Amino acid sequence: MSTELTAESLRGITNFVITAKSSSFTEAAEQLGITKSAVGKSVARLEERLGTRLFHRSTRKLSLTSDGEAYLTSCLSALEILDSAENMLSRRQDNPAGTVRIDMPASFGRNLMMPILLELTARYPALRLALTFNDRLIDPVEEGVDLVLRLGELQSTDELIARRLSRQRLFLCASPGYLEQHGVPDDIEALKKHRCIMGFRRGAPLAWRLRPVAEREIKFISGTAHQISDGDAMLLACLAGAGVAQFPESMVGSHITAGHLVTIMADHMPVPVALSVVWPRTRHLIPKVRIIVDELLKKADEGYFGELR
Repeated sequence: MSTELTAESLRGITNFVITAKSSSFTEAAEQLGITKSAVGKSVARLEERLGTRLFHRSTRKLSLTSDGEAYLTSCLSALEILDSAENMLSRRQDNPAGTVRIDMPASFGRNLMMPILLELTARYPALRLALTFNDRLIDPVEEGVDLVLRLGELQSTDELIARRLSRQRLFLCASPGYLEQHGVPDDIEALKKHRCIMGFRRGAPLAWRLRPVAEREIKFISGTAHQISDGDAMLLACLAGAGVAQFPESMVGSHITAGHLVTIMADHMPVPVALSVVWPRTRHLIPKVRIIVDELLKKADEGYFGELR
């Protein structure tokens, strides 16, 4: 039966081959630069997809089944062909080709990333994009995504590599009309009485980060807030005078400059958060992905995404 190969299944094949050659999940994990658990789960998913066991597992030994031995022979042949093709593309860095899958927060993706990506596709016609825009966190390894744009501090993982593009200040904002009607809060107690617009993820509002002068940072959640899961929709609501919201500076900088939004409680601003590009850890970045990463890092050095430090 024919099965469509995904990025995840190709990673599973690579993980299987390394494990088969080393006869050890632990040694395979060291070679691949990921955890032993991640290797084991990857091989288990491959076995489930194929409908057969590839390894005999015991506390002392890991060995191939007869199906595993036959599959290894086929995989080695296929990987040689893929390696040859990749080497050919690597020698053609000036013309990267293929599809790059990128997941981005909605507002950052549309306003910051799209101009860069469209310019790259104009420069490299053989480059194709598969883009998703959402404000939930995804695992690029699990979902077969090449690059992810993330806002916030990243949890340490052996399976991902991250490069910071900027550090974003978080502004509390409201429209001039809203502030004229409801007044300007100057501390947290006053803020509790205001209409608020908060992000929403996994059934709960996303707390604002606030740091009063000479105090520790706190998490703030309004008990009567509008809860919106999309960053662009939150921004539209704030511009329309629906309430106070907290945004990264790159989302609202132009609106503040134009006078469409006003910053408030600047003395409660928290430590800036990182905007990073993240990708699965591999031996090396193939040309179609590297060309995008290099362009993003170049833009970051130029200050396109905001202050880098």
